[in-house]
Amino acid sequence: MNNILKITAAAASLTAAAALISTPAVAAGAKEKCYGVSLKGKNDCAAGPGTSCAGTSTVDYQGNAWKYVAKGSCVKMGGSLKAKAGNMAPKPKK
Repeated sequence: MNNILKITAAAASLTAAAALISTPAVAAGAKEKCYGVSLKGKNDCAAGPGTSCAGTSTVDYQGNAWKYVAKGSCVKMGGSLKAKAGNMAPKPKK
């Protein structure tokens, strides 16, 4: 294999690895989607009908808007692992 092919193959491998690491869940450790905890415009993605992606939630604690949080912490902070109706402020569990 000539040097150009080796360099191209190495660059492709690095690009693929960087794509995997750059996702929020992978980059910061084990994460889970937590619904109903993000503030208006601070959701991570897909806040339901009328929204498209990150930063599109329309009210604080929107039940169908999610934010990545550390795995195992969502329910403790009063969030939900599934989309829910309404926009009540989360009540942390003790």
